Amino acid sequence: MNFRITNGSISFGAETILEEINFEVKGKQKVAIVGRNGAGKSTLLKAIIDNQLLTEGIGEEKFNIYKEGSPAIGYLKQIDFEDDSITMLDEILKVYKEQLEVEAKLEKLVEKMQEDSSEELAKEYSKTRDRYEFLDGYTYKKEYEIAIYKFGFSKCDMQKTLKEFSGGQRTKIAFIKLLLSKPDILLLDEPTNHLDITTIEWLETYLKNYPKAVVIVSHDRMFLNKIVDKVYEIEYGTITEYSGNYDYFEKQKRVNYERQLKDYEFQQKEIKRLTAIVDRFRYKATKAKMAQSKLKQIERMVKLEEPNKYDLKSFKTNFELEKESGNNVLAVENLEIGYKDPLSKVSFKLYKGEKLGIIGSNGTGKSTLLKTMVGNLEKISGDFEFGHNVKIGYFDQQMAQLNSDKTVYDEFYDTFPKLTVTEVRNSLAAFMFYGEDVFKKINMLSGGEKVRLALCKILKTGPNLLILDEPTNHMDIIGKESLENMLSEYKGTLIFVSHDRFFVKKLANKILAFENKNVKFYDCGYEEYLEKKSEEGDVQEEIKEKKEKKTYINPLKEKDKLERKIKKLEEEISKKETEIQNLKVELTKEEIYSDYVKVGEIQEKIDSLNIDLEDDMVTWTQLQEELDNLKKYINEKS
Repeated sequence: MNFRITNGSISFGAETILEEINFEVKGKQKVAIVGRNGAGKSTLLKAIIDNQLLTEGIGEEKFNIYKEGSPAIGYLKQIDFEDDSITMLDEILKVYKEQLEVEAKLEKLVEKMQEDSSEELAKEYSKTRDRYEFLDGYTYKKEYEIAIYKFGFSKCDMQKTLKEFSGGQRTKIAFIKLLLSKPDILLLDEPTNHLDITTIEWLETYLKNYPKAVVIVSHDRMFLNKIVDKVYEIEYGTITEYSGNYDYFEKQKRVNYERQLKDYEFQQKEIKRLTAIVDRFRYKATKAKMAQSKLKQIERMVKLEEPNKYDLKSFKTNFELEKESGNNVLAVENLEIGYKDPLSKVSFKLYKGEKLGIIGSNGTGKSTLLKTMVGNLEKISGDFEFGHNVKIGYFDQQMAQLNSDKTVYDEFYDTFPKLTVTEVRNSLAAFMFYGEDVFKKINMLSGGEKVRLALCKILKTGPNLLILDEPTNHMDIIGKESLENMLSEYKGTLIFVSHDRFFVKKLANKILAFENKNVKFYDCGYEEYLEKKSEEGDVQEEIKEKKEKKTYINPLKEKDKLERKIKKLEEEISKKETEIQNLKVELTKEEIYSDYVKVGEIQEKIDSLNIDLEDDMVTWTQLQEELDNLKKYINEKS
C-alpha cells in the first residue's frame, strides 16, 4: 500500500491553509502530523479522505495524488450509528460481517450434511471452514471483547442499546469499531482525548503492532514517541518531513534551524564583505576589474532565506501570590469520596511548594476528590483540612465551556474592574492573547483558548494552592510546554489531575495513584513511581510464587528452565498443528464426509484445538519475552 500527495495545496475561499503539501504513507508506517492548533493538521486528514479538497501547490513538482490499489481509509468522524436502538455488541459485530456470514454458512452446511452425505457438499464445507479460519473466525470474539474491556466497558454494557450511552461513551464505541475494522490507512485525530492512562497504554501497544498504516494527529508527546516512525510538521503553511519518532523530530528540528541560521548568517556576512569591497574600489581604475569580479560573485550566489524562527509564543510567569501559605498545606485522612456510594478512600499530606499529580483510570474518583476538597461535593466520611493562609485557585473543564458574546478583554476586565487597560492587556498577553486576539468573542474561541482564558483569570486572583482538573485538554504541544514551564516556576503548591504522562512526568514530585479500587500516595515523581510500581509487581509475583511453593533459582538456571518450557510448548504447538491437519485430511475421506455425525465430531475437535492453539501461542509469546529480558539481564551482568 502506498499513498502519496505531491505539490498539493488546500484553500477555503481566498484563504490558503496549506500551500505546498508533499506527504507520503506506505506499508505499515506509523506517521504523526504535528503543529499548533489551527495549523491545518485536521484539514490535511480530511484531504487524505476527500482528495477534491486538494489543488496544485506552489512547488516546482507536478501536482499529483498517487494511490496504490484502492486503499480503505478509516476516519473516526466518518463513523455514525444508523440505528440507536440496537445493542453495542450488534453495532461492533458489523465490523465482522464476513466472519458472521461464513459462520452462518458453516452452520447451514452442517445441517445439510445431516441429510446429504455427498462429496461435493463435504468439499464445500471444508473450503468454507478454511475461509473461516483465514478470517480469524476462531479468535475474533476474543479480539472485540478485549477492546471493549480496555475502553472501560463491561460485559453487561455489550447488551445495552446505543441510545443508553453518553456522548463520550458513544465516541469510544465508534473508536473501537474503527480500530477493529482494520482499514489500510487508519487516520486518528486526537485519539487519546478523554482516555485514561491505562487505555492509552493499551492503545499504544495496539497501534504499534497494527498490521497496516496509521496517521496520527496528537498533542500527546509520549504517545507519539512510542508509536511513530515518521513525523510531518505543519508550520507557516508548509509541511516538513522528519524520519524517526517525536524525540528525534524535536532534536532534528533544532539542529536544522541552527544549521540554516548559521549558513544564512555566514552568507550575509560574506555578501556584506564583498559589497564593501565593490563600493570601495568600483570607481578606481586599477581596482575596477577586481570590484566587478566581486559583484559578479555576489550575483552568482544562490541566496539563502533566513529560516523561520521557532514559534516561541508562550505563557509568561507574571502572576504573584497574594500571600504565602503555611508549611502544612493540606492533610487528608481516611476521606471517603463519592456520590451515593463511596468511590475511594484517600489519605495523604501535602506541604508548601509540593506538586501532586493525580493519576488513574476514569471513574475511580480523581475529579470527585478535587470537587470534594473545593466544596462542590459533600464528603461521605473522614476528614481533610487546609493549612494556614491557604488560598485556592480551582480549574475544571466546566470553566473552559465559556459561551458568550463578550470579548476576551471584556470577560477579563469584568472580573477585575480595578485594573488599567495596560494591566489587562499584560495579563492576557501572559497567556498568549496578543494584539487583536483580546477582541475575539468568547463563543468564537477554540477549546484551548478557553482553557487559557480560564487559567489566566484564576492565576490573577493570586492563589497559593492551585487545584487543576485536566488543564491540558484541548491544548496544542506548545501550549502544554508553556503551561509546564509556567507551573514549574509557580511558587505555590499544586494539585492536578492529568492523563498526559509527559505533563505528569515534567511537573509532579508526588503521585496519588487511583488503582484497582485502591488509592496510594507515592512520595516521588512519575518515573520513580513507575519503578516502584514495577518493584511492587515483582514482589507480588514473588508472593504468588511462594504460595505456589516455587523457589527462586539463579538467572542461568532460570534461563535453562524457560528454554525447556518454550521447547516443550513448541512441541505441543507442533503436535496440535499436526493433529489439526490430520483431522482435516480425515474430513476429505468418503466414509467420513458422508457421515454428518462424524463430521460434526471432527469439526468440534478442530475448533477446540484451534482455541487451545491460540492460548498456547499467547503463552509462547509471554515466555519468549521473559527469556529475551533474562538474556539481556545476564549479558548486562556478565
